[in-house]
Amino acid sequence: MTFSSSLMFASSLIFPKTEKKSTARKSFFASVVCIGLSIIPLIIVVCVTDGLISGMTERLIGLSSGHLEAFISSGINPVSTSQKFTDYASGLLEVEGVVSVFPEIKINALAAGKSYRTGAEIRAVSTDIFEKNESFKNMFSAEEGNISDFQNSTDTKRAVIGKKIAQLLNVHVGDNFRIITTKSVNGKITPKLTVFNVCAIVSSGYQELDSLWVFIPLDSVYSFASASNSSFTIMVNTNDPFSSDLVKIQQSVKSKCGKYANVYRWDQVHVSEFENFSSTKIMLIFIMILIVLVASINISSAIIMLSMERKKEIAIIKSIGGTTKGITLSFLIAGLASGAGGVLIGVPLGLILSIFANQIISFFEKALNFFVRIMDLIKGIPLESIKEIKLMDSAYYLSTIPITVPVDKIVLISIFTIILSLVVSIIPSIKAGNEKPLETLRKI
Repeated sequence: MTFSSSLMFASSLIFPKTEKKSTARKSFFASVVCIGLSIIPLIIVVCVTDGLISGMTERLIGLSSGHLEAFISSGINPVSTSQKFTDYASGLLEVEGVVSVFPEIKINALAAGKSYRTGAEIRAVSTDIFEKNESFKNMFSAEEGNISDFQNSTDTKRAVIGKKIAQLLNVHVGDNFRIITTKSVNGKITPKLTVFNVCAIVSSGYQELDSLWVFIPLDSVYSFASASNSSFTIMVNTNDPFSSDLVKIQQSVKSKCGKYANVYRWDQVHVSEFENFSSTKIMLIFIMILIVLVASINISSAIIMLSMERKKEIAIIKSIGGTTKGITLSFLIAGLASGAGGVLIGVPLGLILSIFANQIISFFEKALNFFVRIMDLIKGIPLESIKEIKLMDSAYYLSTIPITVPVDKIVLISIFTIILSLVVSIIPSIKAGNEKPLETLRKI
């Protein structure tokens, strides 16, 4: 029995010329649909999680640490004034591979608004950082006010604050708020209160990252903060944060900074976040693969039903010279075809749903809010008291999903599905090939 004859018999199993109703054929095509439906969420998970993790990673690197982050000792002369600190940071531009540097002083303090107090991460930065740092320029959006006022204003006590902390403090552009720090006077710790004016309220689209950020001019921090309570850092950016040369650049920057500084790569600074991202992604993919595995069992059932329904044909083919291997191969081809059919259904639909994920989420969000408003109005709840529901809450996710299409992973999923379909077809295909024609023909 040749391969072409096995292929012909396999095609007759799937698409018989007779119009006779076949339960086995229905089961076979149902298995194809099940495989396709199980692949759809797997493709969506891969595209969406890759996009979300990529978006979060870009913000962690670009807005928080830079490609490299140098931690400078607070007691040395180069950080004693803002001008000296800026000049010291600029010296790192001499290192090969370094593209830009941004000196920064971080302080954990208490921020007080009109009626509420909350912890805040004060970030004293160069006033032109929102213009010169590409990540700040592209990823921060102004919720209120104009970010350019941070650079252009002459007010030394101006601040750009995150959207979440602005809501907590109940402040808007033009309002004043207080930053409460501590200082040591004659060995005693006393509070220091400094008033700042909000010139802009910003959001990076990822509230968990920027919720407590308060940006103030680098000059101003020296007037009220104690060096012992401050963290002096330099954000160092290169051409590519994922380059294999980053370790070499890290060593060169460390050498340039001297013995009073430690330099870390972004993946060292944010190691816990990336471990969390990776474990969550792996768990989601594992669950989706289990769904595909369960769906593939339907192929095994469909092959068994096909072999039972075609017992007479198998017996006749064997009686005229058909081989056991040839029959087995025909059913394996049928199983392989069902997996391929599922891939042809699931992959395109999964990609379409992934690409339009933001629009689909927006539609369901509007529909959900519409029905919630209707129900609340029926209950007599005032319209102004009804809170809008956000399916993509920036407190936990990005406000919009940056979709990526990882071609290599999609190809791998497709190959895995087809191979899995072949594997689950092996046992029923072997049983079909081992059918004894004499026993079958006697029962005709």
